[in-house]
Amino acid sequence: MADHIFEARVWIARARPEVFAFFADPATLALITPPAYRLRFLAPPAPMAAGSVYDFRVSWLGLPVRWRAFIREFDPPYRFVDVQVRGPYARWEHRHRFLEERGGTWVEDRVTYRLPLGPLGRLAHAAIVGRQLAAAWRYRDMRLAGLLG
Repeated sequence: MADHIFEARVWIARARPEVFAFFADPATLALITPPAYRLRFLAPPAPMAAGSVYDFRVSWLGLPVRWRAFIREFDPPYRFVDVQVRGPYARWEHRHRFLEERGGTWVEDRVTYRLPLGPLGRLAHAAIVGRQLAAAWRYRDMRLAGLLG
């Protein structure tokens, strides 16, 4: 089955090192994730670095799911990449890039993902998951405006 790609970009009127530090703090994930996901870390998260692993529980499509994320790349204050080691997706790779412009920072996200279950996964993507992911990023952008204004 082919991968799906989700891309988003938002400009924040703050310096790149400050924006990067905000996103590299694992606690930020809970602040910018929609409440319906009920994200909860299963252990206190360590500071982010290449090789860090984070275990948390989320509600995905209404079901409680354990998710393990691995920080594959960490290059402050320019980028980091997290990948799902265990969770609801057959593949999840999320690249975060931070680009300086006009005295602020562009935050660019590229998520490459694939759902399990072949044809059923494609149907779920078309019916629910694609829109759910876009809605999660709209929520995130709204929260970023309030948190980093």
